[in-house]
Amino acid sequence: MREFGSLAFILPVALTFAASSFAAQAQDNPSAAIPASPIQVGTARDAFYCEQRKLGSWFYCDLEQKAETDKAKPARPAMPAAKQLAAITEQLDELKARAILEPTTENLTAYMHYQREQLDRASTFADVWGRAVWQNPELDYTLERPINTLGKQTWLADRKAAKASAMKALAQRYGVFYFYASACSACRVFSPIIRSLSDQYGLEVMAVSMDGGPNEAFPRYAVDTGQYERMGLTGNQVPALVLSTRRPGSRSQSATA
Repeated sequence: MREFGSLAFILPVALTFAASSFAAQAQDNPSAAIPASPIQVGTARDAFYCEQRKLGSWFYCDLEQKAETDKAKPARPAMPAAKQLAAITEQLDELKARAILEPTTENLTAYMHYQREQLDRASTFADVWGRAVWQNPELDYTLERPINTLGKQTWLADRKAAKASAMKALAQRYGVFYFYASACSACRVFSPIIRSLSDQYGLEVMAVSMDGGPNEAFPRYAVDTGQYERMGLTGNQVPALVLSTRRPGSRSQSATA
Protein backbone atom coordinates (compact mmCIF):
# COMPACT_ATOMS: atom_id res chain seq x y z
CA MET A 1 0.00 0.00 0.00
CA ARG A 2 2.91 2.39 0.73
CA GLU A 3 4.37 1.81 -2.76
CA PHE A 4 1.09 2.56 -4.49
CA GLY A 5 0.59 5.63 -2.33
CA SER A 6 4.06 6.97 -3.13
CA LEU A 7 3.48 6.35 -6.84
CA ALA A 8 0.16 8.17 -6.69
CA PHE A 9 1.97 11.12 -5.13
CA ILE A 10 5.00 11.16 -7.47
CA LEU A 11 3.16 10.96 -10.83
CA PRO A 12 1.10 14.21 -10.40
CA VAL A 13 4.20 16.07 -9.21
CA ALA A 14 6.27 14.84 -12.14
CA LEU A 15 3.60 15.74 -14.66
CA THR A 16 3.18 19.22 -13.13
CA PHE A 17 6.94 19.80 -13.27
CA ALA A 18 7.14 18.67 -16.88
CA ALA A 19 4.24 20.91 -17.89
CA SER A 20 5.75 23.98 -16.20
CA SER A 21 9.15 23.30 -17.75
CA PHE A 22 7.66 22.97 -21.20
CA ALA A 23 5.62 26.17 -20.74
CA ALA A 24 8.72 28.09 -19.72
CA GLN A 25 10.60 26.80 -22.76
CA ALA A 26 7.71 27.79 -25.01
CA GLN A 27 7.76 31.33 -23.63
CA ASP A 28 11.53 31.64 -24.21
CA ASN A 29 11.29 30.12 -27.72
CA PRO A 30 7.81 30.50 -29.25
CA SER A 31 8.86 28.57 -32.40
CA ALA A 32 9.31 25.47 -30.28
CA ALA A 33 5.60 25.20 -29.54
CA ILE A 34 3.81 21.98 -30.46
CA PRO A 35 2.44 22.16 -33.99
CA ALA A 36 -1.28 22.22 -34.40
CA SER A 37 -1.40 19.17 -36.69
CA PRO A 38 -0.55 15.79 -35.15
CA ILE A 39 2.56 13.92 -36.26
CA GLN A 40 1.90 11.45 -39.03
CA VAL A 41 4.37 8.70 -38.40
CA GLY A 42 6.00 7.26 -41.45
CA THR A 43 4.73 10.00 -43.83
CA ALA A 44 6.88 13.09 -43.31
CA ARG A 45 9.85 14.23 -41.29
CA ASP A 46 8.86 16.39 -38.27
CA ALA A 47 11.25 19.30 -37.61
CA PHE A 48 10.30 19.75 -33.93
CA TYR A 49 11.02 16.17 -32.87
CA CYS A 50 13.80 15.40 -35.33
CA GLU A 51 15.82 18.64 -35.26
CA GLN A 52 15.01 21.02 -32.35
CA ARG A 53 14.30 18.58 -29.52
CA LYS A 54 16.93 16.05 -30.63
CA LEU A 55 15.31 13.28 -28.61
CA GLY A 56 17.39 10.57 -30.22
CA SER A 57 17.06 8.52 -33.40
CA TRP A 58 13.53 7.76 -34.52
CA PHE A 59 12.50 5.77 -37.56
CA TYR A 60 10.38 8.59 -38.93
CA CYS A 61 13.34 10.95 -38.61
CA ASP A 62 15.59 8.74 -40.72
CA LEU A 63 13.19 8.22 -43.66
CA GLU A 64 14.66 10.93 -45.88
CA GLN A 65 18.22 10.05 -44.95
CA LYS A 66 17.57 6.40 -45.73
CA ALA A 67 15.94 7.29 -49.03
CA GLU A 68 18.95 9.43 -50.02
CA THR A 69 21.31 6.61 -49.04
CA ASP A 70 19.33 4.11 -51.13
CA LYS A 71 19.46 6.43 -54.12
CA ALA A 72 23.21 6.88 -53.72
CA LYS A 73 23.86 3.12 -53.83
CA PRO A 74 24.48 1.90 -57.39
CA ALA A 75 22.15 -0.87 -58.49
CA ARG A 76 24.00 -4.17 -58.82
CA PRO A 77 23.33 -6.00 -62.07
CA ALA A 78 21.55 -9.29 -61.46
CA MET A 79 23.73 -12.33 -62.12
CA PRO A 80 22.24 -14.64 -64.78
CA ALA A 81 20.80 -17.87 -63.44
CA ALA A 82 23.19 -19.97 -65.52
CA LYS A 83 26.19 -18.24 -63.93
CA GLN A 84 24.70 -18.68 -60.45
CA LEU A 85 24.29 -22.39 -61.08
CA ALA A 86 27.83 -22.64 -62.42
CA ALA A 87 29.12 -20.82 -59.33
CA ILE A 88 27.28 -23.25 -57.04
CA THR A 89 28.77 -26.22 -58.88
CA GLU A 90 32.24 -24.70 -58.72
CA GLN A 91 31.92 -24.00 -55.00
CA LEU A 92 30.69 -27.54 -54.34
CA ASP A 93 33.63 -29.02 -56.26
CA GLU A 94 36.05 -26.76 -54.40
CA LEU A 95 34.72 -27.76 -50.98
CA LYS A 96 34.78 -31.42 -51.96
CA ALA A 97 38.35 -31.24 -53.21
CA ARG A 98 39.42 -29.39 -50.08
CA ALA A 99 37.74 -32.01 -47.87
CA ILE A 100 39.51 -34.82 -49.75
CA LEU A 101 42.94 -33.23 -49.76
CA GLU A 102 42.66 -31.88 -46.21
CA PRO A 103 40.17 -34.13 -44.38
CA THR A 104 39.74 -31.99 -41.30
CA THR A 105 36.53 -31.73 -39.32
CA GLU A 106 36.03 -28.14 -40.47
CA ASN A 107 36.50 -28.94 -44.15
CA LEU A 108 34.24 -31.99 -44.08
CA THR A 109 31.56 -30.10 -42.14
CA ALA A 110 31.64 -27.21 -44.62
CA TYR A 111 31.32 -29.58 -47.57
CA MET A 112 28.51 -31.59 -45.99
CA HIS A 113 26.54 -28.46 -45.09
CA TYR A 114 26.88 -27.03 -48.61
CA GLN A 115 26.04 -30.36 -50.20
CA ARG A 116 22.95 -30.60 -48.01
CA GLU A 117 21.80 -27.19 -49.21
CA GLN A 118 22.05 -28.31 -52.82
CA LEU A 119 20.22 -31.57 -52.08
CA ASP A 120 17.41 -29.57 -50.49
CA ARG A 121 17.31 -27.33 -53.56
CA ALA A 122 17.12 -30.37 -55.84
CA SER A 123 14.35 -31.87 -53.70
CA THR A 124 12.35 -28.65 -53.95
CA PHE A 125 12.86 -28.61 -57.71
CA ALA A 126 11.54 -32.19 -57.97
CA ASP A 127 8.49 -31.36 -55.85
CA VAL A 128 7.61 -28.29 -57.91
CA TRP A 129 8.18 -30.30 -61.10
CA GLY A 130 5.62 -32.87 -59.93
CA ARG A 131 3.09 -30.19 -59.04
CA ALA A 132 3.53 -28.51 -62.43
CA VAL A 133 2.91 -31.82 -64.20
CA TRP A 134 -0.20 -32.46 -62.10
CA GLN A 135 -1.57 -29.03 -62.94
CA ASN A 136 -0.65 -29.38 -66.63
CA PRO A 137 -1.29 -32.98 -67.70
CA GLU A 138 -0.22 -32.22 -71.28
CA LEU A 139 3.37 -32.00 -69.97
CA ASP A 140 3.27 -35.56 -68.60
CA TYR A 141 5.11 -37.70 -71.16
CA THR A 142 4.18 -40.90 -69.31
CA LEU A 143 0.60 -40.41 -70.49
CA GLU A 144 1.88 -40.83 -74.05
CA ARG A 145 4.52 -43.47 -73.30
CA PRO A 146 3.96 -45.25 -69.94
CA ILE A 147 7.03 -46.38 -68.02
CA ASN A 148 5.49 -48.72 -65.43
CA THR A 149 5.22 -52.41 -66.31
CA LEU A 150 1.44 -52.76 -66.61
CA GLY A 151 0.95 -49.47 -68.41
CA LYS A 152 3.80 -50.24 -70.80
CA GLN A 153 2.35 -53.65 -71.67
CA THR A 154 -1.07 -52.14 -72.32
CA TRP A 155 0.41 -49.36 -74.45
CA LEU A 156 2.43 -51.83 -76.52
CA ALA A 157 -0.61 -54.07 -77.05
CA ASP A 158 -2.73 -51.13 -78.23
CA ARG A 159 0.03 -49.95 -80.53
CA LYS A 160 0.46 -53.41 -82.02
CA ALA A 161 -3.28 -53.71 -82.63
CA ALA A 162 -3.41 -50.30 -84.32
CA LYS A 163 -0.43 -51.21 -86.49
CA ALA A 164 -2.01 -54.51 -87.54
CA SER A 165 -5.28 -52.78 -88.41
CA ALA A 166 -3.50 -50.18 -90.54
CA MET A 167 -1.42 -52.81 -92.33
CA LYS A 168 -4.49 -54.93 -93.14
CA ALA A 169 -6.25 -51.87 -94.53
CA LEU A 170 -3.24 -51.09 -96.71
CA ALA A 171 -3.00 -54.70 -97.90
CA GLN A 172 -6.51 -54.42 -99.31
CA ARG A 173 -5.45 -51.55 -101.58
CA TYR A 174 -1.77 -52.11 -102.34
CA GLY A 175 0.57 -54.84 -103.50
CA VAL A 176 4.37 -55.05 -103.59
CA PHE A 177 6.83 -56.01 -106.31
CA TYR A 178 9.91 -57.48 -104.70
CA PHE A 179 13.06 -57.50 -106.85
CA TYR A 180 15.88 -59.79 -105.73
CA ALA A 181 18.88 -61.74 -106.96
CA SER A 182 19.74 -65.29 -105.98
CA ALA A 183 23.40 -64.34 -105.41
CA CYS A 184 22.50 -61.38 -103.15
CA SER A 185 23.26 -62.09 -99.48
CA ALA A 186 21.13 -59.12 -98.33
CA CYS A 187 18.22 -60.56 -100.32
CA ARG A 188 18.54 -63.90 -98.51
CA VAL A 189 18.17 -62.05 -95.19
CA PHE A 190 15.38 -59.75 -96.37
CA SER A 191 13.25 -62.33 -98.20
CA PRO A 192 11.97 -64.11 -95.02
CA ILE A 193 11.09 -60.74 -93.50
CA ILE A 194 8.96 -59.60 -96.43
CA ARG A 195 7.40 -63.09 -96.54
CA SER A 196 6.44 -62.82 -92.87
CA LEU A 197 4.74 -59.46 -93.49
CA SER A 198 2.89 -60.95 -96.43
CA ASP A 199 1.58 -63.89 -94.39
CA GLN A 200 0.74 -61.82 -91.31
CA TYR A 201 -1.20 -59.00 -92.96
CA GLY A 202 -2.32 -60.58 -96.25
CA LEU A 203 -0.05 -58.32 -98.27
CA GLU A 204 0.31 -59.53 -101.88
CA VAL A 205 3.99 -59.77 -102.88
CA MET A 206 5.18 -60.48 -106.41
CA ALA A 207 8.81 -61.69 -106.31
CA VAL A 208 10.87 -60.86 -109.42
CA SER A 209 14.30 -62.45 -109.92
CA MET A 210 16.87 -60.21 -111.56
CA ASP A 211 19.23 -63.08 -112.45
CA GLY A 212 16.66 -65.83 -112.98
CA GLY A 213 17.58 -67.68 -109.78
CA PRO A 214 15.04 -69.10 -107.30
CA ASN A 215 13.99 -67.79 -103.91
CA GLU A 216 13.30 -70.07 -100.94
CA ALA A 217 10.80 -67.68 -99.36
CA PHE A 218 8.92 -67.19 -102.63
CA PRO A 219 8.75 -70.45 -104.61
CA ARG A 220 6.48 -68.75 -107.14
CA TYR A 221 8.51 -65.97 -108.70
CA ALA A 222 8.87 -64.22 -112.03
CA VAL A 223 12.00 -63.41 -114.02
CA ASP A 224 12.68 -59.78 -114.85
CA THR A 225 11.90 -58.95 -118.47
CA GLY A 226 12.15 -55.20 -118.19
CA GLN A 227 9.75 -54.61 -115.28
CA TYR A 228 12.63 -53.18 -113.21
CA GLU A 229 13.31 -50.32 -115.64
CA ARG A 230 9.65 -49.71 -116.47
CA MET A 231 8.97 -49.01 -112.78
CA GLY A 232 11.63 -46.31 -112.76
CA LEU A 233 14.43 -48.26 -111.06
CA THR A 234 18.03 -47.98 -112.24
CA GLY A 235 21.38 -49.51 -111.34
CA ASN A 236 20.09 -53.03 -110.73
CA GLN A 237 20.23 -52.44 -106.97
CA VAL A 238 18.61 -55.23 -104.92
CA PRO A 239 16.71 -55.89 -102.78
CA ALA A 240 14.18 -53.34 -104.01
CA LEU A 241 10.48 -52.86 -103.32
CA VAL A 242 7.89 -51.15 -105.50
CA LEU A 243 4.50 -50.33 -104.06
CA SER A 244 1.70 -51.02 -106.53
CA THR A 245 -1.73 -49.39 -106.32
CA ARG A 246 -4.33 -51.88 -107.52
CA ARG A 247 -7.75 -50.66 -108.69
CA PRO A 248 -10.60 -52.95 -109.77
CA GLY A 249 -11.23 -52.78 -113.53
CA SER A 250 -8.07 -50.74 -114.24
CA ARG A 251 -4.38 -51.33 -114.77
CA SER A 252 -2.09 -51.24 -111.80
CA GLN A 253 -0.29 -47.99 -110.99
CA SER A 254 3.14 -48.37 -109.41
CA ALA A 255 5.30 -46.19 -107.22
CA THR A 256 8.77 -46.91 -105.89
CA ALA A 257 9.16 -47.37 -102.17
